[in-house]
Amino acid sequence: MEKGKILLALTGIHPQRWRELLSAEREVVLEPSGADDPSITYAVVWKQKPNLLRSLPNLRVIFSIGAGVDHVFADPGLPDVPIVKVVADNLTQHMVEYVVWRVLDHHRQASLYRAQQQKKIWHEPPQRVAGDVSVGIMGLGSLGRAAASALLSLGFAVNGWSRSERPMTGVSTYAGEAGLIPFLNATDILVVLLPLTQQTQGIVNYGLLKELRRRNGLGGAVLINAGRGRLQKDADILRALDDGMLKEASLDVFEVEPLPKTSPLWSHPKVFVTPHAAATSDPAHLVPIMLRQMAAFERGERLENLVDRKAGY
Repeated sequence: MEKGKILLALTGIHPQRWRELLSAEREVVLEPSGADDPSITYAVVWKQKPNLLRSLPNLRVIFSIGAGVDHVFADPGLPDVPIVKVVADNLTQHMVEYVVWRVLDHHRQASLYRAQQQKKIWHEPPQRVAGDVSVGIMGLGSLGRAAASALLSLGFAVNGWSRSERPMTGVSTYAGEAGLIPFLNATDILVVLLPLTQQTQGIVNYGLLKELRRRNGLGGAVLINAGRGRLQKDADILRALDDGMLKEASLDVFEVEPLPKTSPLWSHPKVFVTPHAAATSDPAHLVPIMLRQMAAFERGERLENLVDRKAGY
């Protein structure tokens, strides 16, 4: 198979470092020479412009620079070629660190200690052991399973929910619509790592949050969303926090990003905000994986981490 050019189509991300690294082995362009440019074989994308890829006759594979691919499917002119999502040790490690950090912060009552420090209060509240706290992970893909393993090693009870059965040693797994409510009823800290699809958009709403277990050693249910912003309803999270359905929330993603300065989530005393920083795509780690995939594909080998177009992830 002839080596073609790589179209690097990134929106909201500076392309220079990506271009430098890709150019070490391939010719890279930022724009096609025309709507039907025959020289482009691969597209490396993040929120590509609508219809940019529609008419490229020799496009063979689309690579997403993020673990999520909803931004790829947002293109109404998406051609019917394989889509590869990023699975990298570096990306996975960052996500595991974020999940463990936020779970421990809530479990060890850090918000209470921060408030006590401001008031110079010396008081030690009761502390439950990790085994008394049930962490429920929505989404048992590569990121969810890695996070579950890390939490198990710390002694937490771990539940997992996915659209279809995904058994995992040491984890109480639930699946599908029938398993969702039992999963939530058994969960104290909910960690959301789902892909964004038509079925999951807005799934983290008030109706879901009210099913979480509130009578627990934490003093209430906790939400951590490090998946996609449009999985959640920001207004429903605020409502659940204000009426006691939720004790606290750690949010890395939001319905609108950047989070508008007018959003009450910024200043809510029960909310910890990070700017979609749980697992940043690092070109130094991700580009070599893409280049290896391209070379293997040209040798006739199968692509890895292919997106299921029907499922949307």
